[in-house]
Amino acid sequence: MKSNLRNEIKAYIVRQGMTMQEVVDLLHDEHGWSDSVSNLSNKLQRESLRYTEAVQLANALGYEIVWQKRK
Repeated sequence: MKSNLRNEIKAYIVRQGMTMQEVVDLLHDEHGWSDSVSNLSNKLQRESLRYTEAVQLANALGYEIVWQKRK
């Protein structure tokens, strides 16, 4: 079964008109991430992305993570 996190993040990448390689290159240049697509893909598949990595990834895609109180 594929990870919902992985599918959701890949959907955001596609919406931005980017490839996984482009995102990885951007994260490598801006934040010193590994330049390997397989490393990011494995983190998404295992759902082992750290919060700081999620924030950096969102930023690279032009998004920000917002904490909002549930209603």
